[in-house]
Amino acid sequence: MKKHIFFVCMLLAAMTTVAQNNGGISVNMMNQIKQSYQSTPETRAIRNALGNNSIDQLAVNQDNRANFNTHFSDKVLSKGITNQQSSGRCWLFTGLNVLRAQMINEYHLDKMEFSQNYVFFYDQLEKANLFLQGIIDTADKPMSDKTVDWLFQHPLSDGGQFTGVSDLIEKYGIVPKDVMPETYNSDNTGKMRSLISLKLKEDALRLREAIAKKTTDKADIQKQKTEMLGTVYRMLCIMLGQPVEKFTWSLNNGPAKEYTPQSFYKEYLGNDLKNDYIMLMNDPSREYYKCYEIEYDRHVYDGDNWRYVNLPIEDIKEVAIASIKDSTMMYFSCDVGKYLDRKRGLLDVKNFDYDDLMGTTFNMNKKERIQTYASMSSHAMTLMAVDLDANGTPKKWMVENSWGADYGHNGHLIMTDEWFNEYMFRLVAEKKYVSQKIRDILKQQPIMLPAWDPMFLGDE
Repeated sequence: MKKHIFFVCMLLAAMTTVAQNNGGISVNMMNQIKQSYQSTPETRAIRNALGNNSIDQLAVNQDNRANFNTHFSDKVLSKGITNQQSSGRCWLFTGLNVLRAQMINEYHLDKMEFSQNYVFFYDQLEKANLFLQGIIDTADKPMSDKTVDWLFQHPLSDGGQFTGVSDLIEKYGIVPKDVMPETYNSDNTGKMRSLISLKLKEDALRLREAIAKKTTDKADIQKQKTEMLGTVYRMLCIMLGQPVEKFTWSLNNGPAKEYTPQSFYKEYLGNDLKNDYIMLMNDPSREYYKCYEIEYDRHVYDGDNWRYVNLPIEDIKEVAIASIKDSTMMYFSCDVGKYLDRKRGLLDVKNFDYDDLMGTTFNMNKKERIQTYASMSSHAMTLMAVDLDANGTPKKWMVENSWGADYGHNGHLIMTDEWFNEYMFRLVAEKKYVSQKIRDILKQQPIMLPAWDPMFLGDE
């Protein structure tokens, strides 16, 4: 019996040694780990509370809820709040909101909204072509190739960024919202995106097979792609409606006039979206004062990738303040889910005390959060206000959001300057507000980044 017990002990000791050598959790290690939790009245109270409440509810920093100030020293006029509903079209709403504010101010309108559905239709069609042509371009590579793998994982999305706004509007124009209103599927894009993506993946395999046989010339491959895009076009028409080519519209109940989407844009706005705007980024994981470009981060195959100048946050603030002071809104994106008080519409790093609730600390800086996929640009909004102190230093900022007028602070979000430093990533501003030194950086040969870079996986 004693010999049996001896062998059992030896076996357990051997298993423990193996677990340690293999990096597993041994019995001794588990005993040490268990010491980190002591069942005290305090920990039991927290455990009981968390059993019936969300973490954010219990982590609310009550000391930070007083003195919520909504005054802003400098603010761009805004009328009405848009609502992207259950879709990932924040980039599109934001871009159109920048133009909407411009038109409201210039023509003294009580309200104005452009058709997001119209631009979105062509966005989805162009992205389908971008995917299929990408499949053709990489047909000589194996399915295991990183780019091919990425393409098949991302055949279509409803997310995007400013180059989508610029390329699509320059090519297709815009129309007032009542000319092509929203549909259920433009408001709720999930199922539509899923079905079109499924068809695109099937078509992509057919294209790769045809090219692999080497019996089909390039013209025939393009013919097949055109037929595939015809199917996508039909699906989009069924779910979004067929885009208008001509329409009649009047300004302020004046004489009605016939327009095309392109002539409408040219007459009432006419911004050179491709050349008069500059995209800025605050990414401390990369060298500042350099130009970068992201492969396949575009909406149109023959359009532009996202190309930006990486700058310290203070340089970006100077541009933003100059634009707001001149009554010009900007395309802005950030990691909106971090420290967001949804009821008040306040973004503040002091909103929640996770450290004390969890009995630990969360100390990564912005660079480390980017490198570890802990933070990235996830949502676009329209930057429209700043509150400056007597020395011209920003205290807080405000954006016009696209989640409806009942969300946050009357449809807006307010962010402290400290939160802006930590979770703001992108700003698109007119070049006239940007110094010549920064504009000259765009003349550099851009450093190409892959589509799967951690900074861009959460592309808004």
